[in-house]
Amino acid sequence: MTSERESEAQGSAASAGIPTVDLSTAGGKKRPRRRPAVRRIVNIVAFVIALVVIWEGAKWLFGDPWHLDALGYEHTPPFPISQFSDLQLPHLWAIVGSFTGPFQRNADYALANYLVDQALYTWFEAILGFALGALIGIALASVFVHFGFFERALVPYVVASQAVPIVALAPLIVVSFGRGLTSIVIIATYLTFFPVTIAMLRGLRSPDPRAIELMRSYAASRWDIYWKLRLPASVPYLFTALKIAAAASIVGTIIGEGPGGVQQGLGRAILTFNQQYITGPEKLWATIIVASAVGIVFFLIVRGVEIAALSRRGAGVAA
Repeated sequence: MTSERESEAQGSAASAGIPTVDLSTAGGKKRPRRRPAVRRIVNIVAFVIALVVIWEGAKWLFGDPWHLDALGYEHTPPFPISQFSDLQLPHLWAIVGSFTGPFQRNADYALANYLVDQALYTWFEAILGFALGALIGIALASVFVHFGFFERALVPYVVASQAVPIVALAPLIVVSFGRGLTSIVIIATYLTFFPVTIAMLRGLRSPDPRAIELMRSYAASRWDIYWKLRLPASVPYLFTALKIAAAASIVGTIIGEGPGGVQQGLGRAILTFNQQYITGPEKLWATIIVASAVGIVFFLIVRGVEIAALSRRGAGVAA
């Protein structure tokens, strides 16, 4: 009732031309607002906890017998299924504990250190493919938006190129360009350029046609319209594509490291631990977790750049 009376009083005062005061902030007190960042963190933590509960709950029901000597706990799952055995699905604490163990038998190098080195190498290759793919995508979209003939002739082939499985295409690229860094970067570029091309094409066409006609009425050239109107309007679309391309470049790099013949990288580590899976399945799972973390970190970096760029853009418009 109080809030209804306050709103009625403010409405009456506003209709009478009397300045009103926001009672929710009167006296220097502001009503608390939920912070999206805190809520996002809570959601992530809740998801991780749910994943752990589901994982270990499935092991408790369907896995191998538990023997926790340190806690004096033993348990025999009532419904054993081979897919949930310790070989197929290790316990989470076994995967986490493998990071502190040697990456190979009788080795002094811990698995965590080894995977960090391989992740950095994969990241370097992915950044090269990411940058090259982004440049190609922006260039193609810029050509398509200005020359309809090239768009009608090439866009169907650009779309059709993504219908070819990268697993089948990667060996052909290696045969054509040889083993090594070049082939891996090309594979990463192949997965990166497509989302950038399509998103930039849409972004470059997003300005209001009346704004374009206004610039043309002032004798603005194509370059002026592109640089001062089309390109700024496409920035949000570009960052949306770059976030997708960041994860795609990691995937392409890992896939390319297999036939690419390099002796480093997460792709090579996955192949190595896959061959040693029977003796240490948790090592392969640890490698998969690190590969996922690399993709997430790359995504977050692009997201951070997006926030900084768009906030500066908004500040510049407001100024």
